[in-house]
Amino acid sequence: MSNAAEYREMTPEELNAALADAGENYFKLKLQQKLGQLENKAQITRVRRDIARMKTILSERSRNAGDA
Repeated sequence: MSNAAEYREMTPEELNAALADAGENYFKLKLQQKLGQLENKAQITRVRRDIARMKTILSERSRNAGDA
Protein backbone atom coordinates (compact mmCIF):
# COMPACT_ATOMS: atom_id res chain seq x y z
CA MET A 1 0.00 0.00 0.00
CA SER A 2 1.24 3.42 -0.75
CA ASN A 3 -1.86 5.49 -1.34
CA ALA A 4 -2.72 7.95 1.42
CA ALA A 5 -6.43 7.59 0.64
CA GLU A 6 -6.21 3.88 1.45
CA TYR A 7 -4.56 4.65 4.78
CA ARG A 8 -7.25 7.22 5.62
CA GLU A 9 -9.94 4.55 5.19
CA MET A 10 -8.29 2.34 7.83
CA THR A 11 -9.26 2.38 11.49
CA PRO A 12 -6.64 3.58 13.97
CA GLU A 13 -6.06 -0.01 15.12
CA GLU A 14 -5.51 -1.20 11.56
CA LEU A 15 -3.25 1.75 10.88
CA ASN A 16 -1.13 1.04 13.96
CA ALA A 17 -0.84 -2.61 12.93
CA ALA A 18 0.19 -1.60 9.40
CA LEU A 19 2.71 0.84 10.89
CA ALA A 20 4.24 -1.91 13.01
CA ASP A 21 4.46 -4.22 9.99
CA ALA A 22 6.06 -1.48 7.91
CA GLY A 23 8.59 -0.81 10.67
CA GLU A 24 9.58 -4.48 10.74
CA ASN A 25 9.81 -4.53 6.96
CA TYR A 26 11.99 -1.41 7.00
CA PHE A 27 14.32 -3.00 9.56
CA LYS A 28 14.65 -6.15 7.43
CA LEU A 29 15.37 -4.12 4.31
CA LYS A 30 18.05 -2.09 6.08
CA LEU A 31 19.62 -5.30 7.34
CA GLN A 32 19.63 -6.77 3.85
CA GLN A 33 21.23 -3.58 2.56
CA LYS A 34 24.01 -3.77 5.14
CA LEU A 35 24.65 -7.41 4.24
CA GLY A 36 24.69 -6.62 0.52
CA GLN A 37 21.67 -8.80 -0.22
CA LEU A 38 19.23 -6.07 -1.22
CA GLU A 39 18.53 -5.99 -4.94
CA ASN A 40 15.99 -3.18 -5.19
CA LYS A 41 17.10 -0.18 -3.15
CA ALA A 42 13.94 1.74 -4.03
CA GLN A 43 12.03 -0.49 -1.63
CA ILE A 44 13.66 1.24 1.33
CA THR A 45 12.49 4.65 0.16
CA ARG A 46 8.99 3.36 -0.56
CA VAL A 47 8.62 1.79 2.90
CA ARG A 48 10.06 4.84 4.65
CA ARG A 49 7.57 7.11 2.87
CA ASP A 50 4.69 4.78 3.72
CA ILE A 51 5.72 4.95 7.37
CA ALA A 52 5.76 8.74 7.18
CA ARG A 53 2.30 8.76 5.57
CA MET A 54 0.89 6.53 8.30
CA LYS A 55 2.41 8.62 11.09
CA THR A 56 1.10 11.81 9.48
CA ILE A 57 -2.44 10.44 9.28
CA LEU A 58 -2.31 9.24 12.89
CA SER A 59 -1.09 12.62 14.10
CA GLU A 60 -3.78 14.42 12.08
CA ARG A 61 -6.44 12.23 13.66
CA SER A 62 -5.14 12.80 17.18
CA ARG A 63 -4.94 16.54 16.55
CA ASN A 64 -8.52 16.61 15.21
CA ALA A 65 -9.76 14.55 18.14
CA GLY A 66 -8.19 17.06 20.53
CA ASP A 67 -9.91 19.97 18.78
CA ALA A 68 -13.36 18.39 18.95
